[in-house]
Order: sequence, then C-alpha cells, then structure tokens
Amino acid sequence: MNKRNFLKNIGAIGLLPLTNQSYFDNRETLLFDTNSYNESDFWKLVRSQYNLHPDFINLENGYYNIIPKPTLAKQIEHINRINLEGSFYMRNNRFEDKSMVANELSKVVNCPPENLIITRNATESLDLVISGFPWKGKDEAIFALQDYGSMQDMFEQIGKRHNVILKKVSIPNHPLNDEEIVSIYENQITAKTKLIMVSHMINITGQILPVKKICRMAKNYGVQVLVDGAHCVGHFDFKIDELGCDYYGSSLHKWLATPLGAGLLYVKTKHIPNIWPLIADHEKNPKKIQRLSHTGTHPCSTDLSIIDSIKYLNWIGIKRKEKRLHYLKSYWVGALKNNPRIIINTPHDNKRSCGIGNVGIRNMKPDLLAKRLYEEFKIFTVAIDYANVKGCRITPNVFNNTQELDSFISAMQTLADT
Repeated sequence: MNKRNFLKNIGAIGLLPLTNQSYFDNRETLLFDTNSYNESDFWKLVRSQYNLHPDFINLENGYYNIIPKPTLAKQIEHINRINLEGSFYMRNNRFEDKSMVANELSKVVNCPPENLIITRNATESLDLVISGFPWKGKDEAIFALQDYGSMQDMFEQIGKRHNVILKKVSIPNHPLNDEEIVSIYENQITAKTKLIMVSHMINITGQILPVKKICRMAKNYGVQVLVDGAHCVGHFDFKIDELGCDYYGSSLHKWLATPLGAGLLYVKTKHIPNIWPLIADHEKNPKKIQRLSHTGTHPCSTDLSIIDSIKYLNWIGIKRKEKRLHYLKSYWVGALKNNPRIIINTPHDNKRSCGIGNVGIRNMKPDLLAKRLYEEFKIFTVAIDYANVKGCRITPNVFNNTQELDSFISAMQTLADT
C-alpha cells in the first residue's frame, strides 16, 4: 500500500506529516492575542498556563524549565500520533520533520540551517566537539573552573587520550570590566593553543561573559572558540552569527522550555569536515552537519515539540521574556544585597546577568542553606559550593511572581539573622 492510500484509509488528520503545511497551520490554537492585557495581567495569564507544585515554591528552573500547558498538550498530541503510526512515521516522516524543526530553530538563534543540528542537550553538543576535535599531542585547551562539570570531564578525558595540555582559568564573580575577562583567557594562549571553551552564561552564577570580545581576541591568535550556551536560548535575545564563535551548544529544555531531551549544536561551515562524529551516521558527506547528528531511535515527540516551544516563546516575545526574567532577578537581589551577612555571587552590573542569580549567607554552607530554605520555608533551590562560588542558585521562571520572591527574601533575611 502506498503512502497516499495508507493515509486515506486511516482517515486521521494526526497522521499527516508535520511538514505538511496545512496540518501545521490548522492545528488547534491554544494561545490568543494579548494586546488587551496590561503587563501585570499578562504575567498572571502566563502563570495560569503552568501546572505548579502546591507543596513548594520552585526557584530552581535552571536544570529543567517545566513546560507550559499549551506545549504539554502538543507534546501529548505528538506522542499519540507517533504511537499510532509507529514504524510508518519513523520510516516516512521522521527525518524530514527533524530537518524542518532544525530549520525553524535556526531562525530563533539566527544562524544558517545548514550549520545547526538538534541534539539531546548541551552536554552532548559540546562534548561532541571536544571529543571529535582533531587533537594532536601537546595541543592546548583553555576552559574555566566555573564551566559545567560534564564538559570539564570530557576535557580531562581527551587530555589523557590525546595528551592534550589543559589550562584552567578562574572567572571572578564581580569583574571590573570586559577587558579583565578577555585578558584572563588571552594570558593563557600560546602557539600550541587550539581551542577555548567559554560559557556564554556561567551556569552557577548567571554571569554573562563578553563572548563576542573573547572570540574576536581568539581569532587574532588563530584559536577556535567553543561556546557553552546551555542557559541562553530562550532566556535572552542574541544572535549566534554575531558572536563570531566557531561552535555553540545549548540545552532547549531549559529556557526555551521544550520537553526534556532537546538541545542544539552550531558548527561553523569550515569546521564541519574536521569534527569526528560521536556516533557514526549514514550521511557520509563530510561537509554536511547531519553526519554529526546521529541519535538512533529516540523520542521523536520531543523534537516535534520544539516547534510548539518556539511558538510559545514567540507568543510571549523574547525581549519581553528577557525583561521579565531580568526584573525577577533584580527584585530579590535588590532586596538582599545590602544585608551584610548576605553574599551576592552574581555581578551587580545589569548587563552582566539576566534571570539567574546566586546568593549565600556568611558562615553557612550552601548545602545547609538549601536544606533550610526547603525544610523551613518550602522553597526549592540548588546548592553550589565550588570554584569560588558558595551559595544557592536562584532561577525564577516566567511563572514565578513577586509574592513568591517576597517569601524567599523574607526567608533569607530570617536565616541571615540567626
């Protein structure tokens, strides 16, 4: 039976491929015009579109941003569709759909679609580059102590495997200016330096680094730059093409709020043939980035739901979301920063952070602070205690409100005074 007759006999709109434009356009609309809403009412509306846990205030949305009801409803549709079609979907529509999703995702981050692939998370994206880079013995790599642990682990592995020299720098929580940050990396460069990894936003403090300036500096030395943007896509407005980096990896189940298991990798065109795939793919053309994106049999519903997450982000507007996240961070930081017993580990300069912050209490270990916040005040955070950062990471999402932050502020002031 051919595809046309199969679809006709099944007789269900849900079986039409996602790349069929009529199917995409005619899907049920769960979002609506918000022009009549003032700012306060708009964020109340956004909050109503989330299922929130009744037993605690969630201020740890950096690991995984729970998805809103409209996206969740669409994910369930995709699960039901794939479950109904089974192997028919996997053999006939999977790759075409994934290519379409990658194309739409490239518009969000502003890069050519032929330079972007969908992965499962930022760790997979970045480790693919670190492990697949054409290393030679005595080559040098530079990264920071504040970078995410999984990538540091991969650097340690290639150091042992390929005899690569690893140089680790430390980023101050409160830098004087961009030039200080740039110089920290530049001072470690030698003729053997091949790759610098830099966090676009440091995950443990929320500090935004001057990536564009670092990339410009590194280019002068012929050094490639790998950017960890795990917390950036869907968090604040930026364009990969304007950064000047060679590689960029991100997790989409963080601030783009896709279902768990979605990420992206950008590779500059000239580097695509030089990176060894993590898993071999049937695409043998070394110039095509798809050769790096073999993921085997995995939950395709997650890939399809990226489109719905993009739709939800566009409904809010990335600049509006960035402004809201920045406001929420500034709200609690402003209330706590003058308490002499409280330490803010995130730069006070508004241009150096957005929605993520980190706070500690003098003479109180981060683990104890996180424990007391949860057990005594029903506020969930995560403790950070390494690389000159001692405190709890605070990551409100768009569903959080100032009443919840007032509870957090009160809890911190009470704990600081004990």
